[in-house]
Amino acid sequence: MDLQSIKQRFGIIGNSPELNRALTIALQVAPTDLSVLVTGESGVGKERIPQIIHSQSLRKHNTYIAVNCGAIPEGTIDSELFGHVKGSFTSAHSDRKGYFEEANNGTIFLDEVAELPMATQVRLLRVLETGEFLKVGSSKIEKTNVRVIAATNVDLKQRVSEGKFREDLYYRLNTVPIYMPPLRNRGDDIHLLFRKFALDFAEKYRMPAIKLTDDAIELLKSYRWPGNIRQLKNVTEQISIIEKERFITAEILRKYLEGIDNTNLPALAKSSPSDSFASERELLYKILFDMKKDMNELKMLVNNIIAKYPEVVDDQIAHTFSDFDDEIKINNLTTFVKKEDTSKTIFTEKAEEVEEVLSLAEHEKDLIIKALEKNNNKRKLAAQELGISERTLYRKIKEYGINTKK
Repeated sequence: MDLQSIKQRFGIIGNSPELNRALTIALQVAPTDLSVLVTGESGVGKERIPQIIHSQSLRKHNTYIAVNCGAIPEGTIDSELFGHVKGSFTSAHSDRKGYFEEANNGTIFLDEVAELPMATQVRLLRVLETGEFLKVGSSKIEKTNVRVIAATNVDLKQRVSEGKFREDLYYRLNTVPIYMPPLRNRGDDIHLLFRKFALDFAEKYRMPAIKLTDDAIELLKSYRWPGNIRQLKNVTEQISIIEKERFITAEILRKYLEGIDNTNLPALAKSSPSDSFASERELLYKILFDMKKDMNELKMLVNNIIAKYPEVVDDQIAHTFSDFDDEIKINNLTTFVKKEDTSKTIFTEKAEEVEEVLSLAEHEKDLIIKALEKNNNKRKLAAQELGISERTLYRKIKEYGINTKK
């Protein structure tokens, strides 16, 4: 069976070189009985590899069993894998077959193999080397003919050096290594997977499928995806259900991505040199989005002042706020003139026109100073007065060198 047929059969989306290499190795090793160790981060789809290998092997008509080693309590895992005899422990009311006996002449997939206790690792090594095992509570040697495929999302070599995983078992399992790449390394595959999930959820929930704008596609590709395909699927489902708008912009998408929000930079995972460009591009998009937010906050600031103090705004003021891609132009700005009342500062009913037109930065600085003076230099209250975030106000104070210690 060729690569494309395998992808269609097992629902695998994408054409990245690393993914294709992993699938090619799986097909090549399938007709043999060699042990295989599948590695890769959590959520990359490692479970597909043993399924493919079994389906293309001479054992395909026999039993295939998948075991999550990390989900079985340490006290019962030997019994689960190798079986037990009646009376071997309190709740052993009868003999029980283990997975290795049930999967005789078939394939057993040991997911999260790094979680196996040391005593169980010894038993597993014996099965791999001789095909022999002992049921819990029995002294009778049992035989089995099982192909073992293991998977892990941790560095087994590191576990070996820490004394938490047997070195001989590692090499026995790692006869043929297969590496499943993380989603962030799969380029255009990310958008393909998003589209597939979007169509699936549109059919499931009977609604139009969501689509991404160009800037959202770039953000999708540059994001680190620490949860890989599983995270991408969850994000797609959340957006499909929550968002009413069917065209999703980068601004909408970033609300659903962990580590990216309006106050923090993206939480970048440790990357190799080959990942540096993706990391820099993600950071660049973050900066651009923050710039857009600051522009919007500035527009809100001026609008709030105009709405709150219409009596001091000259009729000749003309202002135009364009889209983010255009320049903000504010002409013929007037300045506020204040006069002291008995207990507080008030604005005059009419503003004096200034002969020289203030620049946007000067006007913004003037508004911030007035808001701080009115609120006794309390930044939180001043930010609320101006209609901007306290973080933005703090940055503007530093930028304009405004003295708040009067």
